[in-house]
Amino acid sequence: MKVKPVLGGWEIPHIASIGSLEQRSFTELEVPGKSTSLFHDLASTPTRIVIGGSLFGDEDRDDFLQEVRDKFRAGDPVTFVADITTATEIQYVVIETLRFEQSASRPDEIEYLISLRESPPPPPPPSPSLDDGLQDQADAFLGSVTGALNAIDAVSVPDFGDPTPPLSGTLDGAKSALGGLSGVPSKITDLFGSGS
Repeated sequence: MKVKPVLGGWEIPHIASIGSLEQRSFTELEVPGKSTSLFHDLASTPTRIVIGGSLFGDEDRDDFLQEVRDKFRAGDPVTFVADITTATEIQYVVIETLRFEQSASRPDEIEYLISLRESPPPPPPPSPSLDDGLQDQADAFLGSVTGALNAIDAVSVPDFGDPTPPLSGTLDGAKSALGGLSGVPSKITDLFGSGS
């Protein structure tokens, strides 16, 4: 191996084998009256890379497990470089699977298998391409909205609770004034009734 595989700046130690799987996806379209089908190309699926190896000794094992598990738990795309990715466009990968195996016949040895999957590069950070004039307008609008809200808070709004207490005395006076008219309907009935 000319280039040792490097995963996110970490050189993977004691590699025994490395392999990759590149695959295209197709959808089969059956054509009525034809003995063959057409295939619609759905482009390539993300490349998979499998790295296997073994470690000896407690110190190597502990350092290796700590490093690879930290990268696995983070789940972030990391850079990957290896000879097997020559002539591909692989830049970033995520660790998809980790497998470790230890045998009772070789207690000081641990075998590992790391499965990587191609991941698109993370998006670039947003650039401050907002027009300065537009930013100034947005700031002015926000300032006017904030000023209007402050003005509303400063105005003392009267209490629109129960409006009837000031009218209660007026209603009592109206009732007493109209109280003497209670006999008027019967007198009118008598007056018109006696004329018929």
